[in-house]
Amino acid sequence: MPYIAQKDRLILDPLINKLSDEIVKLSKEYNYDGAFAGLLNYSITSLAMRIVNKQFGGLRYWQIAILTGTFHNIADEFYRMVAVPYENIQINKSGNVEEYVTCLDKLQLTTSKV
Repeated sequence: MPYIAQKDRLILDPLINKLSDEIVKLSKEYNYDGAFAGLLNYSITSLAMRIVNKQFGGLRYWQIAILTGTFHNIADEFYRMVAVPYENIQINKSGNVEEYVTCLDKLQLTTSKV
């Protein structure tokens, strides 16, 4: 999770709010609920590349590695913080996939013997 100082959040949050408002506004023009995804992808990609270009004047392998790692960490953290709790709620509501239950039961038997 990107835990940053509150003083930095005070500067960045109004800018992020303005960008998010614009993305929502533009996406509504498409009359398609998923339209925000392309706009969000473009915005995040452009932001990352503009930062690298402004800060370093170009792109090197180590910057690609850092950006790739950052994007992966964002996806992993989002999944851990949002998707996993959502999935757990849905499992409790609708029940799990039987094959998962069987596999998890077998896994627990296997790991309890270790």
